[in-house]
Amino acid sequence: MSVLSKIPEPAGEPTGEIATLPQLIEPLVARVRRRFGGRRANANGRTPPTGLADFIAATAEQGQRAVDVFERLRWGGVFLLASEDGGKVAKMAPPFAEAGFLIEEGPGFVHRRVAGLPVPFLFPKVHYFVARKVLLLPPGQTTERFTYQVQLIHHPAPSGELIVLKEVPSLESVIERLAKKSPDVAADTLKRRAKKFTEKIFPTFLTREAAMLRLLEKRLPEPYSRRVPHVIDTEKDGRGLVCRLWMNWLRNDSGRLSQMEFARQSADLLRVVHDVGHVIHLDLRLDNFVITEHGVGFVDFGSAVRDDENIQQNPLLGSLFQELMRTSQIQRMLSQMTLSGHVTSEIIRQSQQKVDKAIDFFYLAVQYNSPHANPDLADLIEYHPEGAEAKAIARLTHEILRPADPKKPAFRSAADILHGIERLQSHFEQRDG
Repeated sequence: MSVLSKIPEPAGEPTGEIATLPQLIEPLVARVRRRFGGRRANANGRTPPTGLADFIAATAEQGQRAVDVFERLRWGGVFLLASEDGGKVAKMAPPFAEAGFLIEEGPGFVHRRVAGLPVPFLFPKVHYFVARKVLLLPPGQTTERFTYQVQLIHHPAPSGELIVLKEVPSLESVIERLAKKSPDVAADTLKRRAKKFTEKIFPTFLTREAAMLRLLEKRLPEPYSRRVPHVIDTEKDGRGLVCRLWMNWLRNDSGRLSQMEFARQSADLLRVVHDVGHVIHLDLRLDNFVITEHGVGFVDFGSAVRDDENIQQNPLLGSLFQELMRTSQIQRMLSQMTLSGHVTSEIIRQSQQKVDKAIDFFYLAVQYNSPHANPDLADLIEYHPEGAEAKAIARLTHEILRPADPKKPAFRSAADILHGIERLQSHFEQRDG
């Protein structure tokens, strides 16, 4: 039987829901949170009202299933399960280890403490384990959002910090993915297509991502360089192509930003990536945004190019990027919005099916109007669709996409968008001040 009591919010952390557990294990909850982090917690496994949790604590008696906890936790989030029944805890740990979690601690036990001291003979043991969500998707699931195999691992160095391992997926997993997408295609055809992905496409783009990140690390000034991943190490195949890439983890871990500040920081980072790093991202979907302690960051530079790069000089790259510029989500949206008249700016229209900086600032202008579309960001951004701030940003986007004079648009770069957002921000500050 579970007797629940409220656990106070630890000092210095953001307000919000906090896990409720028997008073017996309050010190365990506090210790796990101090050691493994988790600024945004929820109560009894309930999903926070606006997004995903960083920390969930529950008793074995509540019957939390690994698959359900996975869906409610942010990537890298921590789950604590505790009970006086050691058998239940031991039985529940293996399913988590098989469902995209890393068992960080336990199964083990602690004794209740009185005046800071354990009293093993007077109070029963509290059994527990701590699991961290290290995969983006549960094993066996596929989605259009994620194509590579990506997981969090502990750095082999003594520090043991969490880092990101991104690797070319296995042939079998790609075949399975293609089969789900095209169930009527013959098995030998699927295998041939899958081999093209695993032997050519994925290694090529992973190699390019490592190169782009190293380039940005050299070129971007502080603090901007902290807002894109840094390469820790790579593993190459016999052809010299990267098959495994280790990077630092840009963790979603910050206080809440206003929608205006999210838009401003995003435009500012894109300005620096373009004008100082001389790199075009080409895949600025909201899934590739993070909000770290250093500010808004971008990840997944696999499709990125240098702004002076001639892709067509390399036949393989030329064909890959030609296909990408024709079929990517961003290009499809640009084509649809151009046909429907929602995009009239000539500088954006001319970027259709091309490698161009305008692709980045076009999609940025669209994305910051729906920041909660990425569930990982939902409780990190204050967003009210009918509020004055959201409406002002929507008007700015309209000016970017449909200028009064399409042939002479005022917004021709990320820097122009940044200046537009800063004007709006100044207006709201003066109004509220």
